[in-house]
Amino acid sequence: MKAPLSPKVHGYGDYFVVVLFALAPSLFGFSGLPVVLCYVLAMMHLCMSLLTAYPLGVARLIPFPVHGTVEAVVAIALLAAPFLFGFSTVVTAHNFFIISAIGLFLVWLGTDYKAAERPMRGMGPRRHARV
Repeated sequence: MKAPLSPKVHGYGDYFVVVLFALAPSLFGFSGLPVVLCYVLAMMHLCMSLLTAYPLGVARLIPFPVHGTVEAVVAIALLAAPFLFGFSTVVTAHNFFIISAIGLFLVWLGTDYKAAERPMRGMGPRRHARV
């Protein structure tokens, strides 16, 4: 079965996640360490997205499959964060991190991370005209 999320759609989602993590402390009233984690995650995800070799990347230094591996690891870290950092009793922060972990895991499952390495239709090797 082919994964339904193309690299371009995934890229739009990545930038949405950056905005979501940057705004989450204000939207959900976090304080303390969850705020810091949200801002760090937003900055890290922004940097990774800008550096990924996919349609919405700028520098295209990070292969898209590596981007996927990092997201899988981050999903696990998001799931563990409320317990590792001692805010599992802060309901809004706990729920945000758990739901974010599940969402990121579902995106990871649904993304075709090898698609960015394949040439797009009509974008085969260029042939130079002979002079």
